[in-house]
Amino acid sequence: QVQLVESGGGLVQAGGSLRLSCAASRRTFSSYAMGWFRQAPGKEREFVAAINWSGDNTYYANSVKGRFTISRDGAENTVYLQMNSLKPEDTAVYYCAVRLRGRSYYTASDDYDYWGQGTQVTVSS
Repeated sequence: QVQLVESGGGLVQAGGSLRLSCAASRRTFSSYAMGWFRQAPGKEREFVAAINWSGDNTYYANSVKGRFTISRDGAENTVYLQMNSLKPEDTAVYYCAVRLRGRSYYTASDDYDYWGQGTQVTVSS
């Protein structure tokens, strides 16, 4: 069992920045692929960013490429999502997720084994 706790969400004006954190309970966190997803009201959950187990391979949705950066700190058992140049359409609940097997990064919701509870990000225009 792995518990994930997101933090760092909030209200920000368009053009601003936020950094989301996802803390994992398991000490072998550094062996796992991680991802960030988001779900806006009335919409399906969508992929945002992913990072492989070692942190040297990342992948982004086209809608956030160049604005968001995913990273991980193995010593802190934490994965981050730095979000810059935020837009109103980035408003959503953001979830982190972990996959307990595999060496790549993963972009589908079904690829992941455990999820956090989500953190709200609201971008005002």
